[in-house]
Amino acid sequence: MRITKYTHSCVRLQHEGGTLVIDPGIWSEPEALTGADAVLVTHEHADHADLLRLKGLGIPVYAPQSAQLPGLKFTGVAAGEEFTAAGFRVMAQGGQHARTYGNLPDCANLAYLVEERLYHPGDSLHRPDRPVETLLVPLQASWMKTDEAIDFVRAVEPERAYGIHDGQINERGLSTLNGWLADKCGSHYRRLAPGSSA
Repeated sequence: MRITKYTHSCVRLQHEGGTLVIDPGIWSEPEALTGADAVLVTHEHADHADLLRLKGLGIPVYAPQSAQLPGLKFTGVAAGEEFTAAGFRVMAQGGQHARTYGNLPDCANLAYLVEERLYHPGDSLHRPDRPVETLLVPLQASWMKTDEAIDFVRAVEPERAYGIHDGQINERGLSTLNGWLADKCGSHYRRLAPGSSA
């Protein structure tokens, strides 16, 4: 499976002729969606779902059942549900966005386990219910601290981990965060810059 990282939380997966894009938000590059066969949206926030671009695609979009995505036709998904998107086997896990303060934000957030190999948690640190080869780990958000990202990687123990949710950080901050994860998570972690693939 070829993984291409785009700005913030967007990744493009290619495997056996199918192309699946996860979380193409307003900060991700438009080319992430070029030739895509399907899209997975973890939750309704604009940094994960660019409604203007998604509305004009004409391809299947999957998102949490309760997601508020005005004007976008999508297939609603529930935690625990398994389905096929662009030829990829997908299992939805988790269910709730991480809390920032009090009960906010209060929206659904699904993590997606793709081909039982790659795990994208969206805006949560919900742990997969089985071992995974590739973990996408949020690096920065109003709802998290650096030690939580490190602990997430250590708890999941993937073969490899790449940072996502990093679109609000300048290069100095990215260097620091990636340095911490590389130091504390060992050879399992490395940075994928936007536009690069693994």
